[in-house]
Amino acid sequence: MPKQSKKLSLFEAKANAVVGLVVSWLFTFYGLPLFGLEPNIASASGITGVYFVLSVCRGYVVRRVFNALS
Repeated sequence: MPKQSKKLSLFEAKANAVVGLVVSWLFTFYGLPLFGLEPNIASASGITGVYFVLSVCRGYVVRRVFNALS
């Protein structure tokens, strides 16, 4: 199987992160109140944004490491 290009790795990581972004925001806004935390829309968006950036970086690095190992 051919190795995935760096550009395609980044695209895959972003696509994965976008799905995570939606799930994370929904949980942050609607799920955290179940634990007694009441984020407003701006707070939920900020928290989710930070995790989104971290997720893209993490996904890209992990993909490149595994690609290098194969």
